[in-house]
Amino acid sequence: MTTYWAPHAYLPSGPAAGVRLAVEDGRFVRVTPRQRAHDDDIRLDGIVLPGLANGHSHAFHRALRGRTHADGGNFWTWREVMYAVARRLNPDTYLALARAVFAEMLLAGYTVVGEFHYLHHAPGGVPYDDPNAMGEALIQAAHDIGIRLTLLDTCYLAGGLTGHGHSDLDEVQVRFSDGDVESWQSRVDLLHDTDTVRIGAAAHSVRALPQAALKEFGEAVGQRVVHAHVSEQMAEDVAAQAFYGLTPTGLLSETGLVTDRFTAVHGTNVGDADIGILARAGSTVCFCPTTERDLADGIGPARQLHDARVHLSLGSDQNAVIDPFEEIRGLEMHERLTTNERVRFTTGELVTAASAAGYASLGWYDGGALAPGALADFVTVRLDSLRTAGSRPGQVLYAAGAPDVTDVVIGGRRVLTDRQHRFDPIEPLLVEALDLLRGA
Repeated sequence: MTTYWAPHAYLPSGPAAGVRLAVEDGRFVRVTPRQRAHDDDIRLDGIVLPGLANGHSHAFHRALRGRTHADGGNFWTWREVMYAVARRLNPDTYLALARAVFAEMLLAGYTVVGEFHYLHHAPGGVPYDDPNAMGEALIQAAHDIGIRLTLLDTCYLAGGLTGHGHSDLDEVQVRFSDGDVESWQSRVDLLHDTDTVRIGAAAHSVRALPQAALKEFGEAVGQRVVHAHVSEQMAEDVAAQAFYGLTPTGLLSETGLVTDRFTAVHGTNVGDADIGILARAGSTVCFCPTTERDLADGIGPARQLHDARVHLSLGSDQNAVIDPFEEIRGLEMHERLTTNERVRFTTGELVTAASAAGYASLGWYDGGALAPGALADFVTVRLDSLRTAGSRPGQVLYAAGAPDVTDVVIGGRRVLTDRQHRFDPIEPLLVEALDLLRGA
């Protein structure tokens, strides 16, 4: 058994002082507040938070950071630049880039990531000798860094949707497609869960899967968690309504995909009827505030969803920002801007969205809490930095940034100690990966 002691920790009941955390076989066996440190405790300085979940990531979008933000346009013009990066990726460059991106996530305090993975095949849509070579690159990258991964293997069959119907795949999108749901399922069935990896499923969007395929996909996913981009842009809603007479949420529900294992990513433009569908199913909506504002997608109805008892989680999406505290604050601050009211979410609600709800949405139902029996995943945030000095421990979410994370423990194992990782320094790792990609 290993024991840790921290002067402060955020427990399910709220902030507590003098907390001892006893860990055995990768899980908490005791979490006890108001304790003095023992001689054999590993002492942590600052406040311990439960492991933070990155509920929605596209690792390769990290290559666009600092290169698209001042070019004007909208999501659709940004997507063309993203496709240019997708053209250049192969299993080797994907592994190098994902390893660096997952390392950046770990240093920021993320302990699990949901990778929304749709870049499956070689240029022209030709399968690699290993049909899961690209997915295996992501799995290997997460294993190397020590972060938990849910690989949300994505089904992508059509090029888009207008009021006249679905379009064919373009020259880049053919890399994303298995051709049909049966082929997608056959490929994904070759992947398997491990102690640190879950294999989930994703329908890219109602733009990318026609109605009949969505129904078939719903039958194929089994008990996997299922994610989908939903109502990120108004154009998607208009097209779905025009062609199907249904909102994206309504269409996904009609095809059987909206359950308590379903996560709608973004949900920026969901309406009252959609919220009712998601609430009755016990679904989750994953907000990605830094991406949604960068791409001018809008501000989704987070509090309305929460009040309807829809679960909320958070993700970094395009990874233009990798900082869970920015996503947490974004959820609250966007609400303040739209309502002119403060404290739209309690600190406890924000912690849950960033941890336990995100873990559950990724299929890790026993993670994201400092509690006996839970996975021993946690992070330590310093309280004496330029950003956090003077903060009350229970309000550190409003002050901290990724550089304030000092220690990360996953499954009871210390993978970041005093901001040191076995792959340090991380910066050259990322620079080399980006150079490799641009020279590919």
